[in-house]
Amino acid sequence: MFNKILIANRSEIACRVIKTARALGVATVAVYSDADADARFVKLADEAYRLGPAPAAESYLRADLILAIARQSGAQAVHPGYGFLSENEDFAAACQAAGIAFIGPPAAAIAAMGSKSAAKALMETAGVPLVPGYHGDDQDPALLQSQADAIGYPVLIKASSGGGGKGMRIVESGAEFAAALASCQREARASFGDDKVLIEKYLTRPRHVEIQVFADTLGGCVYLFERDCSVQRRHQKVLEEAPAPHLPEATRQAMGAAAVAAARAVGYVGAGTVEFIMDVDTGKFYFMEMNTRLQVEHPVTEMITGQDLVAWQLAVAAGGALPLKQEQLAIRGHAIEARIYAEDPDKGFLPSTGTLVHLATPAESACVRIDAGVEQGDAISPFYDPMIAKLIVWGENREAALRQMDAALAQYRIVGLASNVSFLRRIVNHPAFACGDVDTGLIARHHDTLLPPPAAPTPKQLALLALAEALAGQAPYPAAAGWRLNGEQTRRFAFRQEDAEHAATLRRQADGFVVAANGQSFAAQARLQGSQLLATLDGAAAKAVVVRHGAQRVLFENGERLAVEWVDPYACAELGAHGETHLKAPMPGRVVALLAEIGERVAKGSPLLILEAMKMEHTITAPGDGVVQDFYFAAGEQVKDGDELVDFVAE
Repeated sequence: MFNKILIANRSEIACRVIKTARALGVATVAVYSDADADARFVKLADEAYRLGPAPAAESYLRADLILAIARQSGAQAVHPGYGFLSENEDFAAACQAAGIAFIGPPAAAIAAMGSKSAAKALMETAGVPLVPGYHGDDQDPALLQSQADAIGYPVLIKASSGGGGKGMRIVESGAEFAAALASCQREARASFGDDKVLIEKYLTRPRHVEIQVFADTLGGCVYLFERDCSVQRRHQKVLEEAPAPHLPEATRQAMGAAAVAAARAVGYVGAGTVEFIMDVDTGKFYFMEMNTRLQVEHPVTEMITGQDLVAWQLAVAAGGALPLKQEQLAIRGHAIEARIYAEDPDKGFLPSTGTLVHLATPAESACVRIDAGVEQGDAISPFYDPMIAKLIVWGENREAALRQMDAALAQYRIVGLASNVSFLRRIVNHPAFACGDVDTGLIARHHDTLLPPPAAPTPKQLALLALAEALAGQAPYPAAAGWRLNGEQTRRFAFRQEDAEHAATLRRQADGFVVAANGQSFAAQARLQGSQLLATLDGAAAKAVVVRHGAQRVLFENGERLAVEWVDPYACAELGAHGETHLKAPMPGRVVALLAEIGERVAKGSPLLILEAMKMEHTITAPGDGVVQDFYFAAGEQVKDGDELVDFVAE
């Protein structure tokens, strides 16, 4: 076993590797960018070295700096995590040339699977089933269009290099192909430095099922069963589970055998994932790609097998044999992973940046695991993936795991930026997901149920907010109009949710309060301990958390989250300098392209410009019919959250 390893990654995966290394008595070396100088993984590692500025191209993608630090620190091996340089064949080869073990597959295996087109050709030779499509080198747009026409729509355009949903578009008709191709190629160039694409038939009801494989240098190769990753939005995974619901044992074995054949075909070593797309209607499965690294969702495999895959990685990279043979591996129970992101599902899953002002999580146990790279007070920056944590639960069966997940999500409390926790709870409780009727279209098919408009505050919620506001005693009221705990004065508290204002009145009595909201009144007693509100409303106990952040008030009660703005009755509202005609940036990013001319009259929904943030493209569209008066940024320029982008006059 190694004595010291360097982790060429950040956040939760770096913390995850450190945990196993520490258990094995292996020292760890962290590398960090300026944005991560105070990050949790830096504090956990035995040693830490600065790489460079925040942008990944100047820090986590600098293979030369990482290898120099590995030599300087005396690290014997490099664990690349996932993302960044984890599937970079040149980096793997450079490690080998420097006499430093790469905790991953050989460079040749990465190269063989790094191009989706080349990988599919290789898999065809190995007898692994493929989806009909075009995987050639000729990238002439006219040829690609003709291939798509021949395959038949809908088709999927996919970047040949990379993954994570970047550089991928579903095209429903030939008329949409050219624009979708251009967008894919731009995103692929930005994310992977390679704009080559492949085209495949898009299955209308596909499941995304992947097989965890592991191989050593001694000829051993096994599969550790499957994970279902079908619940996705924008081609990115949201929930993963193992084993896949309702998967016949014969199919499981056939997929496992195909995955092992794929790994052997490229001389694979270490942890890898062979991804299949499965037709729900026919039960047939097809090779999609192989990820030559540890996957984000590997914890669900660990939970059902009882194995530590990072420990396996270290053992194999050090030249050891696989810890177990295929016949020694078995599935126990069911595990589900939820990716908790800083994003706003109600606004098209736009990434959210900011500080984690308040972060409370469920308690970890044998059935609940949290892989996180951030703590309360940390910031989610625009430079990297907006993941806050991975929440993993285990149960004796799928029903038990679903109950565990719902209970754990109900205990997650995040304030300071948007998150997808409430959205995840709605998925877990949705009848289609609960019964295992999953495919990659589940979220889109049940969009209205999973992404309903925000519900107005209930009378009970308004009453709790008013009680917390009064007891906090921090509202800047003049003494003559202020709250007197021994008085009979009635006070009004107003809260704004989007464009609607909601109010509650509170009157002090000898034995407590009377609170009225939306035509309903409560006899109440309450006390506030920090952010914890303990109350009784008409004799019924109510326990809530109310977090105050600037004017924002966030109420957590009975597993539900309500965010409103406190309306200061003594504050004057100020109109924006340009009213509503100026379209603003919904997040920090870079302007990729301007899609309209100044002075051009456009229809509602017409694309005006493309903004790239966190390596994903977001199109800013016209909010109505009108005229483009001006653009405030040129293509290539950086913008901040809230910057005015377009002067647009609606007709």
